[in-house]
Amino acid sequence: MDESIAVVFDSAGTLLHMYRVAKDTVTGKYIDDINTTNLVSRKPNCGLVIIHTDPDKIMNCQSTKQIHDFLADNRIRIDLSCSSSPITLDDAAQCIRNDTRTSMQDIHDVVNAIKLKCHDVFYLGIGLVVDTGSQDIEYTISAGGRPFTNTPAVLNTLQSMEIDAYIASGDSMRNLENLARLVEIPIERVYDVATPQKKEWVIKSLKKQYDRVVMVGDGINDLLALRASDLGVLSIQQTGTCIEKLSSEADIIITDIKQIVKIIKEMKQ
Repeated sequence: MDESIAVVFDSAGTLLHMYRVAKDTVTGKYIDDINTTNLVSRKPNCGLVIIHTDPDKIMNCQSTKQIHDFLADNRIRIDLSCSSSPITLDDAAQCIRNDTRTSMQDIHDVVNAIKLKCHDVFYLGIGLVVDTGSQDIEYTISAGGRPFTNTPAVLNTLQSMEIDAYIASGDSMRNLENLARLVEIPIERVYDVATPQKKEWVIKSLKKQYDRVVMVGDGINDLLALRASDLGVLSIQQTGTCIEKLSSEADIIITDIKQIVKIIKEMKQ
Protein backbone atom coordinates (compact mmCIF):
# COMPACT_ATOMS: atom_id res chain seq x y z
CA MET A 1 0.00 0.00 0.00
CA ASP A 2 1.35 3.43 -0.98
CA GLU A 3 2.33 5.86 1.75
CA SER A 4 0.04 8.84 2.17
CA ILE A 5 1.87 12.07 1.32
CA ALA A 6 0.88 15.71 1.77
CA VAL A 7 2.72 18.65 0.19
CA VAL A 8 2.43 22.09 1.79
CA PHE A 9 3.28 25.09 -0.38
CA ASP A 10 4.05 28.64 0.55
CA SER A 11 2.49 30.95 -2.05
CA ALA A 12 4.56 34.05 -2.84
CA GLY A 13 7.89 33.09 -4.36
CA THR A 14 6.99 29.40 -4.38
CA LEU A 15 3.81 29.04 -6.46
CA LEU A 16 3.85 32.67 -7.59
CA HIS A 17 6.46 34.89 -9.21
CA MET A 18 6.20 38.05 -7.14
CA TYR A 19 7.10 41.70 -7.52
CA ARG A 20 7.38 43.68 -4.29
CA VAL A 21 7.82 47.38 -3.57
CA ALA A 22 8.18 49.14 -0.22
CA LYS A 23 8.11 52.88 0.42
CA ASP A 24 10.06 54.33 3.36
CA THR A 25 7.59 56.71 5.01
CA VAL A 26 10.41 58.83 6.47
CA THR A 27 12.59 59.34 3.39
CA GLY A 28 10.02 58.67 0.67
CA LYS A 29 12.47 56.30 -1.02
CA TYR A 30 11.32 53.10 -2.72
CA ILE A 31 12.86 49.68 -2.20
CA ASP A 32 12.34 47.26 -5.10
CA ASP A 33 12.33 43.46 -5.10
CA ILE A 34 12.38 43.25 -1.32
CA ASN A 35 11.58 40.22 0.78
CA THR A 36 9.01 41.51 3.25
CA THR A 37 10.11 39.10 5.98
CA ASN A 38 13.68 40.32 5.69
CA LEU A 39 12.50 43.94 5.75
CA VAL A 40 10.64 43.32 9.01
CA SER A 41 13.60 41.53 10.59
CA ARG A 42 16.04 44.40 10.03
CA LYS A 43 15.39 45.72 13.53
CA PRO A 44 13.41 44.68 16.62
CA ASN A 45 9.82 45.60 17.48
CA CYS A 46 8.61 45.61 13.87
CA GLY A 47 5.63 43.77 12.40
CA LEU A 48 4.07 43.19 8.99
CA VAL A 49 0.39 44.14 8.89
CA ILE A 50 -1.88 42.71 6.19
CA ILE A 51 -4.86 44.83 5.08
CA HIS A 52 -7.94 42.76 4.21
CA THR A 53 -9.84 44.64 1.53
CA ASP A 54 -10.30 44.98 -2.20
CA PRO A 55 -7.44 47.01 -3.74
CA ASP A 56 -9.99 49.07 -5.69
CA LYS A 57 -11.42 50.37 -2.42
CA ILE A 58 -7.94 51.47 -1.39
CA MET A 59 -7.14 53.08 -4.73
CA ASN A 60 -10.45 54.96 -4.82
CA CYS A 61 -9.88 56.45 -1.38
CA GLN A 62 -8.91 60.12 -1.02
CA SER A 63 -5.11 60.19 -1.09
CA THR A 64 -4.75 62.67 1.79
CA LYS A 65 -6.75 60.51 4.21
CA GLN A 66 -4.88 59.04 7.18
CA ILE A 67 -4.54 55.25 7.00
CA HIS A 68 -6.14 54.73 10.42
CA ASP A 69 -9.15 56.82 9.38
CA PHE A 70 -9.54 54.81 6.19
CA LEU A 71 -9.45 51.51 8.08
CA ALA A 72 -11.85 52.72 10.76
CA ASP A 73 -14.34 54.40 8.41
CA ASN A 74 -14.59 51.28 6.26
CA ARG A 75 -14.36 48.77 9.12
CA ILE A 76 -11.48 47.02 7.41
CA ARG A 77 -9.84 44.11 9.22
CA ILE A 78 -6.07 43.82 9.60
CA ASP A 79 -3.82 40.94 10.64
CA LEU A 80 -0.26 40.57 11.85
CA SER A 81 1.59 38.30 9.43
CA CYS A 82 5.05 38.24 11.05
CA SER A 83 7.20 40.24 13.44
CA SER A 84 10.84 40.63 14.44
CA SER A 85 9.96 40.57 18.16
CA PRO A 86 6.93 39.25 20.05
CA ILE A 87 4.21 41.84 19.43
CA THR A 88 0.43 41.55 19.28
CA LEU A 89 -2.13 42.68 16.74
CA ASP A 90 -3.28 45.28 19.26
CA ASP A 91 0.30 46.62 19.43
CA ALA A 92 0.36 46.92 15.64
CA ALA A 93 -3.05 48.61 15.54
CA GLN A 94 -1.87 51.15 18.12
CA CYS A 95 1.06 52.08 15.87
CA ILE A 96 -1.34 52.75 12.99
CA ARG A 97 -3.54 54.90 15.25
CA ASN A 98 -0.53 56.90 16.48
CA ASP A 99 1.03 57.44 13.05
CA THR A 100 0.59 60.98 11.72
CA ARG A 101 3.01 61.15 8.78
CA THR A 102 1.62 58.39 6.54
CA SER A 103 -1.41 58.83 4.28
CA MET A 104 -3.27 56.72 1.74
CA GLN A 105 -1.07 58.34 -0.92
CA ASP A 106 1.83 56.27 0.40
CA ILE A 107 -0.18 53.11 -0.24
CA HIS A 108 -1.34 54.34 -3.64
CA ASP A 109 2.30 54.90 -4.59
CA VAL A 110 3.43 51.31 -3.95
CA VAL A 111 0.37 49.79 -5.65
CA ASN A 112 0.98 51.93 -8.74
CA ALA A 113 4.65 50.91 -8.73
CA ILE A 114 3.62 47.23 -8.75
CA LYS A 115 1.19 47.77 -11.61
CA LEU A 116 4.02 49.30 -13.66
CA LYS A 117 6.25 46.29 -12.94
CA CYS A 118 3.66 43.56 -13.44
CA HIS A 119 0.96 43.93 -16.07
CA ASP A 120 -2.21 41.82 -15.71
CA VAL A 121 -1.57 41.29 -12.00
CA PHE A 122 -3.21 38.07 -10.82
CA TYR A 123 -2.38 38.49 -7.17
CA LEU A 124 -2.13 41.82 -5.33
CA GLY A 125 -1.41 42.25 -1.63
CA ILE A 126 -1.13 45.45 0.41
CA GLY A 127 0.40 45.93 3.82
CA LEU A 128 2.35 48.02 6.28
CA VAL A 129 5.45 47.58 8.39
CA VAL A 130 4.88 49.10 11.83
CA ASP A 131 7.42 49.84 14.55
CA THR A 132 6.15 49.48 18.11
CA GLY A 133 9.26 51.26 19.38
CA SER A 134 8.66 54.51 17.51
CA GLN A 135 4.89 53.87 17.41
CA ASP A 136 4.43 54.58 13.72
CA ILE A 137 4.31 53.13 10.20
CA GLU A 138 7.80 52.54 8.80
CA TYR A 139 6.90 51.31 5.30
CA THR A 140 3.93 50.88 3.03
CA ILE A 141 4.20 47.71 0.95
CA SER A 142 2.55 46.17 -2.09
CA ALA A 143 3.21 42.78 -3.64
CA GLY A 144 1.81 41.55 -6.90
CA GLY A 145 2.47 38.74 -9.29
CA ARG A 146 1.40 35.77 -11.35
CA PRO A 147 1.75 31.99 -11.02
CA PHE A 148 5.00 30.54 -12.31
CA THR A 149 4.47 29.01 -15.75
CA ASN A 150 4.57 25.45 -14.43
CA THR A 151 2.49 25.96 -11.28
CA PRO A 152 -0.95 24.83 -12.56
CA ALA A 153 0.48 21.75 -14.31
CA VAL A 154 2.45 20.71 -11.22
CA LEU A 155 -0.59 20.88 -8.95
CA ASN A 156 -2.67 19.03 -11.52
CA THR A 157 -0.05 16.27 -11.73
CA LEU A 158 0.09 15.92 -7.93
CA GLN A 159 -3.67 15.57 -7.86
CA SER A 160 -3.50 12.80 -10.49
CA MET A 161 -0.92 11.06 -8.27
CA GLU A 162 -3.40 11.25 -5.34
CA ILE A 163 -1.13 13.61 -3.42
CA ASP A 164 -2.94 16.08 -1.18
CA ALA A 165 -1.66 19.65 -1.67
CA TYR A 166 -2.04 22.46 0.87
CA ILE A 167 -1.19 26.16 0.96
CA ALA A 168 0.17 27.88 4.09
CA SER A 169 0.86 31.54 3.39
CA GLY A 170 1.24 34.80 5.24
CA ASP A 171 -1.16 36.47 2.82
CA SER A 172 -4.88 37.07 3.15
CA MET A 173 -7.60 34.63 2.18
CA ARG A 174 -8.90 37.15 -0.37
CA ASN A 175 -5.85 36.51 -2.55
CA LEU A 176 -5.37 32.88 -1.61
CA GLU A 177 -8.92 31.96 -2.64
CA ASN A 178 -8.10 33.01 -6.22
CA LEU A 179 -4.87 31.00 -6.17
CA ALA A 180 -6.57 27.93 -4.70
CA ARG A 181 -9.25 28.09 -7.37
CA LEU A 182 -6.65 28.30 -10.14
CA VAL A 183 -4.67 25.27 -8.92
CA GLU A 184 -7.76 23.37 -7.72
CA ILE A 185 -6.81 23.09 -4.05
CA PRO A 186 -9.90 22.83 -1.81
CA ILE A 187 -10.32 25.95 0.31
CA GLU A 188 -10.29 23.88 3.50
CA ARG A 189 -6.66 23.05 2.70
CA VAL A 190 -5.65 26.73 2.61
CA TYR A 191 -4.18 28.41 5.70
CA ASP A 192 -4.05 32.20 5.45
CA VAL A 193 -2.09 34.79 7.48
CA ALA A 194 0.27 31.95 8.42
CA THR A 195 3.04 33.13 10.72
CA PRO A 196 6.18 30.99 10.96
CA GLN A 197 4.67 29.37 14.05
CA LYS A 198 1.38 28.68 12.30
CA LYS A 199 3.18 27.08 9.34
CA GLU A 200 5.05 24.85 11.78
CA TRP A 201 1.73 23.93 13.43
CA VAL A 202 0.24 23.05 10.02
CA ILE A 203 3.12 20.68 9.29
CA LYS A 204 2.97 19.02 12.70
CA SER A 205 -0.82 18.63 12.48
CA LEU A 206 -0.63 17.05 9.03
CA LYS A 207 2.04 14.61 10.20
CA LYS A 208 -0.65 13.06 12.40
CA GLN A 209 -2.78 12.43 9.29
CA TYR A 210 -0.20 11.46 6.66
CA ASP A 211 2.76 9.10 6.55
CA ARG A 212 4.99 11.88 5.24
CA VAL A 213 4.64 15.64 4.89
CA VAL A 214 6.68 17.81 2.51
CA MET A 215 7.12 21.55 2.96
CA VAL A 216 7.97 23.73 -0.05
CA GLY A 217 8.96 27.30 0.77
CA ASP A 218 11.30 30.08 -0.24
CA GLY A 219 11.76 32.45 2.71
CA ILE A 220 12.99 32.74 6.26
CA ASN A 221 9.37 32.63 7.45
CA ASP A 222 9.27 29.02 6.19
CA LEU A 223 12.23 27.95 8.33
CA LEU A 224 10.25 26.35 11.19
CA ALA A 225 8.02 24.50 8.74
CA LEU A 226 11.02 23.20 6.79
CA ARG A 227 12.50 21.89 10.02
CA ALA A 228 9.24 20.26 11.13
CA SER A 229 8.54 18.50 7.82
CA ASP A 230 9.67 15.05 6.78
CA LEU A 231 11.21 16.61 3.69
CA GLY A 232 12.03 20.32 3.49
CA VAL A 233 12.23 21.73 -0.04
CA LEU A 234 13.67 25.20 -0.59
CA SER A 235 12.64 26.88 -3.84
CA ILE A 236 14.99 29.50 -5.28
CA GLN A 237 12.99 29.96 -8.49
CA GLN A 238 12.13 33.54 -7.52
CA THR A 239 15.60 34.73 -6.50
CA GLY A 240 18.08 32.28 -7.99
CA THR A 241 20.13 32.50 -4.81
CA CYS A 242 20.17 30.72 -1.43
CA ILE A 243 20.14 32.20 2.03
CA GLU A 244 22.71 30.14 3.94
CA LYS A 245 20.47 29.80 7.02
CA LEU A 246 17.69 28.39 4.84
CA SER A 247 19.79 26.19 2.58
CA SER A 248 21.39 24.53 5.60
CA GLU A 249 17.95 23.56 6.91
CA ALA A 250 16.51 22.33 3.60
CA ASP A 251 16.84 18.74 2.46
CA ILE A 252 16.52 19.65 -1.22
CA ILE A 253 16.90 22.90 -3.19
CA ILE A 254 14.92 23.38 -6.40
CA THR A 255 15.12 25.98 -9.15
CA ASP A 256 11.73 25.24 -10.76
CA ILE A 257 8.44 24.20 -9.18
CA LYS A 258 8.15 21.36 -11.73
CA GLN A 259 10.96 19.53 -9.90
CA ILE A 260 8.48 18.75 -7.10
CA VAL A 261 6.83 16.10 -9.30
CA LYS A 262 10.07 14.12 -9.65
CA ILE A 263 10.75 14.44 -5.92
CA ILE A 264 7.34 13.05 -5.01
CA LYS A 265 7.62 10.23 -7.54
CA GLU A 266 10.93 9.19 -5.96
CA MET A 267 9.33 9.30 -2.50
CA LYS A 268 6.61 6.95 -3.65
CA GLN A 269 9.01 4.36 -5.10
